[in-house]
Amino acid sequence: MSEDYCTIVDVPKPPKAEEPPYADCVLCREPTEYPESYKGITLCPVCEWQEAQRTACSG
Repeated sequence: MSEDYCTIVDVPKPPKAEEPPYADCVLCREPTEYPESYKGITLCPVCEWQEAQRTACSG
């Protein structure tokens, strides 16, 4: 499969947490799917989707 030039690939994502406590989203402060112990930027599913929309190619 060929990747488009504007597709972001090989971006590491935090490991999903199996149980609480969950990390807060850095944008809206809602709980994410990621463990609280993760060091780095964590986004909730809604903010993750919105960020993907903002950074997507417009064509």
